[in-house]
Amino acid sequence: MTPSALLRPVGRAITGLLLVVAPLAAQGNDAAAQMAADRALLAREGYQLPPEAIAKMVTAPRHLNVQLTTASPDRRHFLKQESEGLPGVDAFGKPHNYYAGLQVDPKANRARTLTTRGGTGLSMIDAVTGKSTAIEVPKGATVSSPVWSPDGARIAYIANFDAASHVYVADVATARSVQVTNPRSPLLATLVASVDWTADGRNVIVVLIPDGRGAQPQPPAIATGPRVEVWLDPVKSPQRQFASLMSEPWEFEQLKYHTTGQLAVIDVKTKAVRKVGAPAMIQSVDASPDGQYFRVSTMIEPFSYMVQYTSFGTVEQLWDLNGKVVAELQKRPLREMPDSTQAGAGFGGRGGGGIPGKRLLAWMPSGAGMYYVAGDSATANGAGRAGAAGAAAGAGGRAGRGGAAAGGAAAGGVRRERVVKWAPPFGVADTATLYQADGAISSLAFTDDGKQLFVGTTANNQGEIYHVDLASPSEKHVVLRQRAWDPSFAAGAGGRGGGGGRGGAQADDSLRFYANPGSMLLKRGVQGGQVAMVSSDGAVYFSGTQYYPDFIKDAPRAFVDRVDIKSGARTRIFEGAPDAVEAVTAALDDDFTRAVVSRQSPREVQDFYLRDMKSGTMTKLTNNVDYTPEFTAAIRKRITVKRADGFSFVVRLTLPSDYKAGTRLPAMFWFYPYEYTSQESYDRTLRTENVNGFPAAGPRTIEYLTQLGYAVANFDPPIVGENGRMNDNYVSDLVMNLSAVIDELDRQGYIDRTRLGIGGHSYGAFSTMNALAHTPFFKAGIAGDGMYNRSLTPTAFQSEQRDFWKAQKTYVEMSPFFYADKIQGAVLMYHSIEDQNVGTDPISSVRMMQALRANGKIASLYMYPYEDHGPATRESDLDQWARWVAWLDLYVRHANEPKKAAVVP
Repeated sequence: MTPSALLRPVGRAITGLLLVVAPLAAQGNDAAAQMAADRALLAREGYQLPPEAIAKMVTAPRHLNVQLTTASPDRRHFLKQESEGLPGVDAFGKPHNYYAGLQVDPKANRARTLTTRGGTGLSMIDAVTGKSTAIEVPKGATVSSPVWSPDGARIAYIANFDAASHVYVADVATARSVQVTNPRSPLLATLVASVDWTADGRNVIVVLIPDGRGAQPQPPAIATGPRVEVWLDPVKSPQRQFASLMSEPWEFEQLKYHTTGQLAVIDVKTKAVRKVGAPAMIQSVDASPDGQYFRVSTMIEPFSYMVQYTSFGTVEQLWDLNGKVVAELQKRPLREMPDSTQAGAGFGGRGGGGIPGKRLLAWMPSGAGMYYVAGDSATANGAGRAGAAGAAAGAGGRAGRGGAAAGGAAAGGVRRERVVKWAPPFGVADTATLYQADGAISSLAFTDDGKQLFVGTTANNQGEIYHVDLASPSEKHVVLRQRAWDPSFAAGAGGRGGGGGRGGAQADDSLRFYANPGSMLLKRGVQGGQVAMVSSDGAVYFSGTQYYPDFIKDAPRAFVDRVDIKSGARTRIFEGAPDAVEAVTAALDDDFTRAVVSRQSPREVQDFYLRDMKSGTMTKLTNNVDYTPEFTAAIRKRITVKRADGFSFVVRLTLPSDYKAGTRLPAMFWFYPYEYTSQESYDRTLRTENVNGFPAAGPRTIEYLTQLGYAVANFDPPIVGENGRMNDNYVSDLVMNLSAVIDELDRQGYIDRTRLGIGGHSYGAFSTMNALAHTPFFKAGIAGDGMYNRSLTPTAFQSEQRDFWKAQKTYVEMSPFFYADKIQGAVLMYHSIEDQNVGTDPISSVRMMQALRANGKIASLYMYPYEDHGPATRESDLDQWARWVAWLDLYVRHANEPKKAAVVP
């Protein structure tokens, strides 16, 4: 169905009549008049506005608050990308094309996100004083992908004009910018949407539009034949339901046109351009520190109608400055079977794993050449391929969970690995062993001079990081050894302070979770990449979050520990406050004498401070503002609910700030189910919760309804069952969960159970429709970007790994489309017309609306142009809230009022 067809209005004004529109609960209007106004708004075409109290929350200028997280390499400044706040529909509505998941602005030759999400400017914040200095940026352009030069003296960024993107470089001393790219030779910023520096800071590395490129290939005026899709190999390929797949041969030609670019090195001072190699479909570039070699990944044909562009074939090579291929690292064919993931496009990627026989391949931190991890020649036998999923953070990295990278025994005995240096010109014989380990290597990090090495390894359920001086490699110093721990390195300088999330579900072992010693800190190396941060007296630092079994009484706290390399002595130098969320965001020197620390609490918006690590003195650097204090003041309660079968789960209830005990309010439930195998597996997901955090708020925070007098219950109802078969209990558990929540909130006197609404987004929308189909509890529902017919996602969905043919009964029972005749309550649906999410095609909402209409159900459907999975523009967000408020006012707040609209001739 075409977008224009999806934009048909869902209601029409009555000809010759004026429907009165009034603010919610305006003085002098009775309920009947308000309901008439709500009906009018719901049927009106064009973007609408919500009540002022909600509009203030949605458009609050939170983007003006400062985050000190992007430090310069010299750690003297932080960079802030300025924003206009919510983007406008005018930017999202600019012409754009989809090519198997790749979104392109064809006029400007760039990724669509640069057009829709560019910043309005840049500013520098002094790391010691907090003083902010605006950087001059070109008029008429937005700003994307800023990156510090290696010495921190300049900033390169992309300036996005209406019809082109160019590279500018700003001088930190003067705050002035100059254009580096030739006005007649703009960037091709479709696959590579960033800029990189050479280590000396003299050059930037870019991908340009090739010389002599012609006009964009056009589709034939008349179709040349049918669309063709064949599968002639009798092998199962249960791919998911990807959006925006290719469908015509001419789209392949357009994809090549929009992704074929010229790699180039530009001298920042003289603007001289040196082209490297022939134009190619370049996906990523990682330049050697001296700018003489390039690790280049290119997309290759053939393309496919079945999968997204990230599954198209790729080849990764080393090029010299003349564009000659000196080594092929890896070639991956088109992948039309259920997909393994592919690294994201862009510059950098130092330390990425995955090259067969050359794990953790990256540029040396000092001098020429690269390093990698390989199997010992005596035990190799493919050992280099084992654990290729091991990831590296910069020059080191977090060990992957795939393969055998964690070490231990391999077939034929203990696997021994070594660190190898690969020197230019990168021939087969241009290698030398830097270090031979006794076992497998899961992660590693060099010092800045390349003379010392920190090695992470895991064996016999014990993680270890040890230090080696390459001048005397037989001598090892164990920096840290602990059971049930995956040794890891972390770019940056601090933890997140135990913010919320579901990460606890990954840590099955209590020791691994509660006694995790953190990750060893890295810093940016002189030649780029990430290297170990070592103090002047021979210590390294570990950063992490300390969790506690009673996380309500003892909230998670970020920490930084100092570990002496030779003795292994560990000293805590920072721990977050017990009544707030504090975390180190940057160390300002290798001795950790000063650091920048963030702090927030339930009534204190996040700010940043300069902390003297010896005295503990904190100097405020930012003056961030709580732009919605009335929302911060709302009453928040954490309520444990027990189901009829004894399973307990948490509901987060938010009440108006002036709530009086015993008052029963109309309530809105907002939820998103997750699957579990036991009470214990559910409880583990709660362990990272931090009750000391400042209330989260964004444009679509459902708790804003408290400003209009609603109680809002937000929760993740558990679907519990045997592993792999949890959804067999989906409907019964859903009903049991909702019954338990209603009963408990009613028992405590917070809600009026005769005036309840329910809603959710994506899987929450799907579950909202199921709640309306299988329970009698709710007067209205709000369901957004959902999938309501599981036969349209036949190969799997969410955590359900069985396909439709193996679990047909479950698929059908879980599909509210098949129960449209049973739905109770008025249903408001919204769906983004350009929803790119796997498994939530907009046709689902169109057909659900048809089913509801056919069964005489009260329903509406609003289709938002240019939006992806969840509206993002100012106009769409405000319109959505206007219709939500009117819908809930009409069918929940006034659920017990006679439904008579006030009509004025």
